[in-house]
Amino acid sequence: MKMLAVTSCPSGVAHTYMAAEALENAAREKGWEVKVETQGSYGIENRIELEEVRDADFVLLTKDIAIKEEGRFTGKPIIRVGVADAVKKAPQIVEQIEKKLKK
Repeated sequence: MKMLAVTSCPSGVAHTYMAAEALENAAREKGWEVKVETQGSYGIENRIELEEVRDADFVLLTKDIAIKEEGRFTGKPIIRVGVADAVKKAPQIVEQIEKKLKK
């Protein structure tokens, strides 16, 4: 499974990066390939490229504020979660995604 994610929070600082780390760890524990782009106070970091989107099974986006350049993900299954949930419940989120995509 290949997961792409974009994390962002209203202040663009701590939760953006905490959510990225939590999602990366949870996905890797499942043996998934994962790349997380952060959109924070430092701008876009670890940018997801179009060729990566083509190869992804789905994209996870935090929903607390608008994601920049979201159009890159058109045509891919998109899952939206709150940034706080991504920080606190990443393993459960990944588990739910796995169950949903296996159906």
